[in-house]
Amino acid sequence: MDSTRRAFLRQVAACSAGLAVATPVFETLARPAHAQGAAASPQPVVAVATGKDYAALVATVLAPLGTITAFVKKGDKVVVKPNIGWDRTPEQAANTHPDVLKAVVKLALDAGATQVLVFDRTCNNAKMCYQHSGIEAAVASLNDDRAQCLHIDDRKFVPVAIKNGAVLTTWDFYKDALEADCYINVPIAKHHGLSKLTLGMKNVMGVIGGKRGQIHQDIGNKLADLNSVIAPKLTIIDATRILLRHGPQGGNLDDVKVLDTLIASRDMIAADAYATTLFGLKPEAITSTVAGHKAGLGEMDLDKVRIVKV
Repeated sequence: MDSTRRAFLRQVAACSAGLAVATPVFETLARPAHAQGAAASPQPVVAVATGKDYAALVATVLAPLGTITAFVKKGDKVVVKPNIGWDRTPEQAANTHPDVLKAVVKLALDAGATQVLVFDRTCNNAKMCYQHSGIEAAVASLNDDRAQCLHIDDRKFVPVAIKNGAVLTTWDFYKDALEADCYINVPIAKHHGLSKLTLGMKNVMGVIGGKRGQIHQDIGNKLADLNSVIAPKLTIIDATRILLRHGPQGGNLDDVKVLDTLIASRDMIAADAYATTLFGLKPEAITSTVAGHKAGLGEMDLDKVRIVKV
């Protein structure tokens, strides 16, 4: 861990302890620590796997990327961030599938993580979302004290100054997400009434505080600004079943298409770009993908991405 990163985390800790009195509390790194892997290769790799055994499917899709051990190191504190935003069952395709989430958490534990936290700032009642999504039970079924599915604690949001933000200059972020050694993004791919689709970039909404409705104005640039703070080391997009209409909440099974597919990459923008094609759209149709690419967060041109289907 370099000195800039250490200073960043010291400021997070100081703020959460009530020691910092001025805002903005701290600035983002010149390039987020979690984004280092995304920029490491001149040609990003996007792995795509299909199969009905979702636990096996997670391991399969990670194999071309070097398996989970390329991301999670022994002793790491890991955050696995799914979408648990809605009071919906897995079949309704509004939240990350619990079997996919469980498999990711188990792999992180097997890699030697000392702690794996799962959480989301929900839109519907948190208790109902955690229960009906199946995610809370999935984590509990691992019977491992290192893995916890936690409800959001509003006291843990800390203000961050967004360096070089196109629109946002500061926003509150969840302390546990900021402090993770490894942040793994596991969104579901689905329709969204305002942003057309919700994929990897929009999943950041679950780790920010404040009035999130404001983000939906000029959403592309704002999501790029937010993701410059807390870019994931790994993005796994759950397309085991996708919501084609009436997103993000859904509810009608007629709007759901089963694909039994996962998409994984170090490069969240490339993963989002590929996932967009599952809906018959081009990457440039999604403003957040365009803004993220423009901000240097990843590659949206699929001709410049190595797509590995396994």
